[in-house]
Amino acid sequence: MRASSLGLLALAAVLAAPASALAAPADPAEVAAAERAFAADAPALGIGGAFVKHSTPEAIVFAPTPRKAHDVYGGQPPPGPDAKPLAWWPLWAGIARSDDLGFTTGPATYDGKPSGWYFTVWARQPDGGWKWIYDGGVPAAHGQAPGPDAPTAYLALASGPDASPAQAMAQVQAAEAQLTKAAAADVAAAYAPWLAPEARVQGSAEPPAATPEAVTAELARRAPAIAFAPLGGSASAAGDLAWTYGEARWDGGSGHYVRIWRSDAGGWRLVFDQILTTPST
Repeated sequence: MRASSLGLLALAAVLAAPASALAAPADPAEVAAAERAFAADAPALGIGGAFVKHSTPEAIVFAPTPRKAHDVYGGQPPPGPDAKPLAWWPLWAGIARSDDLGFTTGPATYDGKPSGWYFTVWARQPDGGWKWIYDGGVPAAHGQAPGPDAPTAYLALASGPDASPAQAMAQVQAAEAQLTKAAAADVAAAYAPWLAPEARVQGSAEPPAATPEAVTAELARRAPAIAFAPLGGSASAAGDLAWTYGEARWDGGSGHYVRIWRSDAGGWRLVFDQILTTPST
C-alpha cells in the first residue's frame, strides 16, 4: 500500500510538471550543425541555391530594405567553374529552451579573403529540421577569429519563466520601446540597462564586440543618437528567446538593426545587437 501510494504520487508529480521540465535540454549544437550544412552546400549549389534551399519561403534579407530571400536569390544559375567561393562558419550560437528558435554568428570569406561577419536566425520546421528566417552580415574585421575547424561557443539557455510567444513579444516590444526612446538622445545610455554580461554587438569595421569593455567601445563608434523603428520579429514557443528587426536612422546615415533578446531571471536582456548600414548611393 505504501509503495503503491508513493508510486501514484510520483506519477502525479511527473504529469503536473511543465513540459519544458520533462524534455531534454535544447542543444544549440543543432543550430550550429544546420549552419555548417548550409555553408557546405554553397560550393556545389552556389550562393543562390544554398540560400534558397536552407531558408523558409518567408525568410528575409536586407537588400537593402527587407525582402524575401527567395525573391532575391531564387533563379540564380549554378556556379560556373570560375565562381569565387563564399565560405562561413559558426563561432557562437544560441537556442531557445523550446528547441524551436536559434541563431549563429561567425566570420565569412569571399574568394578566400575576409569579407565580414554573418548573423543568421534559425527556426525549427514541421519535419524537425532547421531553416533560417533571417540572414545578414556586417563588414567587420576578423581579428583573431579562429578558423572553420574551431569549436562553436554557446550562449547559456534562458533562466526566466516560460511565457506564450504573444506574451514574450509584448514584453520585448515594451523593452524596445524604452530603448528606442532613450536612444533618440543617448545611444550608449539607452543600451546600458538592457545588455546581458555576455552580449555581443556588431556594426562597425572593427571585430565584433564580445566583452563588456569591447561592447562599450563598439557603442561609442555608433552615432550618439539613433532613431529606431520596429518592423518585425518573433518569439520561441517557450517565450524565452526572441528576435527583432527594424529601421535605424541617424544624422548622416541609415540602416537596419537585428537583435536577440533572452528572458533572464531579472527580466529580458539583449544578448546580440547588430546594425547594418545601408550603403550610400
